[in-house]
Amino acid sequence: MTENRHISLNLTNEDVLGMYETMLLARKIDERMWLLNRSGKIPFVISCQGQEAAQVGAAFALDRKEDYVLPYYRDMGVVLAFGMTAKELMLSAFAKAEDPNSGGRQMPGHFGQRKNRIVTGSSPVTTQVPHAVGIALAGRMQKKDLVTFVTFGEGSSNQGDFHEGANFAAVHKLPVIFMCENNKYAISVPYDMQVACEKISDRAIGYGMPGETVDGNDPLEVYRAVKAARDRGRRGEGPTLIEAISYRLTPHSSDDDDRSYREQEEVAEAKKNDPILKFASYLKDLDILTDEIEKEIVERIVKLVNEATEYAEAAPYADPEHALKYVYAE
Repeated sequence: MTENRHISLNLTNEDVLGMYETMLLARKIDERMWLLNRSGKIPFVISCQGQEAAQVGAAFALDRKEDYVLPYYRDMGVVLAFGMTAKELMLSAFAKAEDPNSGGRQMPGHFGQRKNRIVTGSSPVTTQVPHAVGIALAGRMQKKDLVTFVTFGEGSSNQGDFHEGANFAAVHKLPVIFMCENNKYAISVPYDMQVACEKISDRAIGYGMPGETVDGNDPLEVYRAVKAARDRGRRGEGPTLIEAISYRLTPHSSDDDDRSYREQEEVAEAKKNDPILKFASYLKDLDILTDEIEKEIVERIVKLVNEATEYAEAAPYADPEHALKYVYAE
């Protein structure tokens, strides 16, 4: 008999079905983007596949009306949960004028949407970490009850931005949740060639904050950890470092050939632990995800992805002179 874990986390059956649907939507958008890239219709994909559970579990633990998220480039699950739509993500992939992130100026994965408190990322990795700390400080100065949530890869955790941000947040006890999505590879470099400590979360003690490593393939485990970190931050107890362990199921990006640095048997083995299949199994064992409900969810997602693709492909590009906007003061 499968233990009913989500009830002990005060999550309803509707909540966990919502988690599952968001994870599956992220996967299906991502898979469609790869097909579009390989058929020459969009220039670039940087994938979320294998990391959806960590992203969606975390997002569901936040206040999606008050908190700010500073996602890194793989975080399609986070931005979908915070209100970005399949159509908007496709507009970004096609670099169309209506792209909410940058009007088609930026590469895909540079998420930003003011109305949903998704803070724009930059191309140098990890610059979002000090930004998250700054927003948490601003929130405190304005006496707002908010938490900032920032993600990055384990490779990014070696950048100075992470260390400076973590130190400042801890000294000032700011409500920041740092979540490292450890997918085992920083582009082509495996974990053991980039970090000497056993876990990224081991670094937390050096800054005087709690650190925890969780199973990033389990959205409920990530939800629990992020919810506890959010509660800590709101009580004025400062930041938390969470490491969610997953596996990158695709090459680093559509421009990468991962066969040059990892065995394909390793990837095939990791696919047996696919977080979407695992979570579906949990929900089916509890009779929450029935065949009928699963069929409805899949049909809804296929319709969304098809409509998003058709709309974005037909949408206009920005006028060429629009490239000069927002560069110089007008």
